[in-house]
Amino acid sequence: MKFNKILLCVFLLSTFAFSQVAENDKLELTGNLYVDSKIISNSYPELKSNPMADDLPGQKSPVLAGVLSAILPGAGQIYNQDWWIAGIFVAVEAALIVTAVNYDNKGDDQTAFFEGYADENWSVVDYAEYLNSRGANVQIDYNTSGLQPWERIESWSQLNEAERQYAQPGSHTLPPHGEQQYYELIGKYHQYIPGWPGWVNTSTPPQIMLDYSVMRGEANDYYNTSSTAIMGVYINHLLSAAEAVWGATRFNKNLAVNFRVQPYNFADGTQLVPTMYVKFSF
Repeated sequence: MKFNKILLCVFLLSTFAFSQVAENDKLELTGNLYVDSKIISNSYPELKSNPMADDLPGQKSPVLAGVLSAILPGAGQIYNQDWWIAGIFVAVEAALIVTAVNYDNKGDDQTAFFEGYADENWSVVDYAEYLNSRGANVQIDYNTSGLQPWERIESWSQLNEAERQYAQPGSHTLPPHGEQQYYELIGKYHQYIPGWPGWVNTSTPPQIMLDYSVMRGEANDYYNTSSTAIMGVYINHLLSAAEAVWGATRFNKNLAVNFRVQPYNFADGTQLVPTMYVKFSF
């Protein structure tokens, strides 16, 4: 059961208090509580503040609300009892995390695919033979056993030294097989065209190299989408924390307004009457 009590005692006590104030301070009152309350309020500005409103029961802490949502978006909104807003932040967080994980996995799968494609088609031995054919002082040694091409190069530093001598100024030196830059360089720069099958000259990439570049681009796109989603997660935390602080402040203001005054219709019009709601549950 709920009982909403208009504080009749407040009305009687207020009338008595007003008369005492009028008698002590010689105020000219009209006898109308609504009008007299304005006269006294204007004469005593300190009466306009409600000390109880500074520490109302059930107030929300903006700091706690912000910290909760900074840790887990929506938690501060649940604390503030903003259920719909909490649901929005939780849904956005879940969608961003799923997107980040999903596209990161796609990037890993695509990376494994194009790296396998490169290992099958690009030969560092063919590239070394091309450098040796340039006829400089440094010759790259490699064996002819049945090993993989990158295992047949006897000295990778020797390969890099030949690159520095024969290639154009500003060119690159190939990192060891397996490194991320190894797979990037062989599909990005014309310098490494001789390592691809079907090459004719170093100015026209063969189609197989172009296909490989597209594969790498797809992997990078997946990773970029994942990174964007991760950035969205951070932004969602910040926005949720900011909204939770604002929501707690908004809750407290509404609580203070509801605690202080309530409009009631009387014969002579609507008045704002100090009201406290008392709830009994059985």
